[in-house]
Amino acid sequence: MPLARPLLGWLAFAVVMCLVPVFVSTGTVRILVFANFLAIFAMSWDVISGRTGYISFGHPFLIGIAGYTTAMLTYHLDTPLWLSIPAGVFATLVGGTLFLLPALRIRGTYFALVTLAFMELMYQLTQVIAPKVTGGTRGLSGIPTIVSGAIPNYYLTFGLVFAIGLGLWFVLRTRIGAALAALRMDEGAVAASGLSTIRLKLFAFMTSAAVAGIGGAFYVHYLGSIAPRGLFDINFLFTILVAALLGGSSTVAGPILGAYFLTFLLEYLRPYLPGPERYVIYGMIALVVYVLEPRGLHAILRTGARRLAPLLARRRIAP
Repeated sequence: MPLARPLLGWLAFAVVMCLVPVFVSTGTVRILVFANFLAIFAMSWDVISGRTGYISFGHPFLIGIAGYTTAMLTYHLDTPLWLSIPAGVFATLVGGTLFLLPALRIRGTYFALVTLAFMELMYQLTQVIAPKVTGGTRGLSGIPTIVSGAIPNYYLTFGLVFAIGLGLWFVLRTRIGAALAALRMDEGAVAASGLSTIRLKLFAFMTSAAVAGIGGAFYVHYLGSIAPRGLFDINFLFTILVAALLGGSSTVAGPILGAYFLTFLLEYLRPYLPGPERYVIYGMIALVVYVLEPRGLHAILRTGARRLAPLLARRRIAP
């Protein structure tokens, strides 16, 4: 029974999202594709930062490794996608190991600054080292896509969101998830209990890197191009962080919810604030929500559902 209700929630989520393209316009479907990618990136970030407490400011570094690896393989060597995408994910796992090394000695503000340095280093390297291979400042275009059309891409990306979300939900409700939560609260106590903090951090960082790699590889093949300014932009990083925190950190559904909310908020603000000013607006909205409920939109919806349940029950009983 403990699993029945959450699984029904996941099933209802899948059914509703599969029916969405029937009732909305093609433009809205395209927005949802980007929301799906943001949900993947936010879930990936939350595995590291929400679960372990190691706040990462360099997550685009992991996303960019996968994107550039698969892009260069397909662009220069005509590597088939069924090989280049796994190669990109594997390369990201190597990058995740680099993320882990600073975490063995430092955390807090210093770890956040080191990860930010990783992102900046990647941004500079893609422009300076072998620009004929990476495309330099312009990047690479003409990269093959997996499917064409808004609706096929929507179902492909939502399939990724659903598979990753459900997989993370199953894993993180086990003892590993409880250990990671304890690691966030008191790493010393976890070590004193006999658990290996290094193995726990390795698991979290590799899981996060794998999810980021999957999202980054598919994202590049959806766009059909890649450029350093698009991937390593501070607004891109800011959006990932806010999506996870606004939706509800340390949950799986929260980053998904936050990603959908932010994507549509940005799109609806675009006609009125076409420039970066709209990031200030949604940042303020995120701040207000976070002040009212630090656990995010996920907690707000759950609280609202609990309050509505007795009212609905009374209406059913009343003659």
